[in-house]
Amino acid sequence: MSDSYLGPVVSSAHLASGSFAELSELEFGLTLANNAFHRWMVRAIAMAGHPELGALDVLVLHSVYHRSRPKKLADICLVLNIEDTHTVNYAVKKLVKSGLVTDGRQGKEKTVTATKAGAEVCETYKEIREGLLMRAVGELGLEPEQVSRAASLLRLMSGQYDQAARAATTY
Repeated sequence: MSDSYLGPVVSSAHLASGSFAELSELEFGLTLANNAFHRWMVRAIAMAGHPELGALDVLVLHSVYHRSRPKKLADICLVLNIEDTHTVNYAVKKLVKSGLVTDGRQGKEKTVTATKAGAEVCETYKEIREGLLMRAVGELGLEPEQVSRAASLLRLMSGQYDQAARAATTY
């Protein structure tokens, strides 16, 4: 059976019945990928010794460790495209409690820096990722350029969803 016979693989046929059904197919793929990615992060960070951390905590930790510079809370939210700053603030508190980051101040703004332990956990996570995920992804036979184009498309689509969310808010 070919995919064209079955139609697009979606979770909400009522959304796929409108124009551009392929967008519903992309959305279903995003949902599956997002949930699998979050599950992966939680399991990998648990292997790295921190089973108490959730997916957002892992994203914040990696963002804070990026380039080994103090990060402002607002900048972390901007980079991760998170509106609800309180969720990132809560993640930072968990990471401070776990000894993986330390908080400080730059003027009136709160900053966060990875501790030595936080850097070690990020590097252990990287090793786990290389050993488990990268090998499996390599077996798919994807070219790096294909993955880069997919990443670019996802970033572009995030802008479209952001714009649509702003428009929906004005109604």
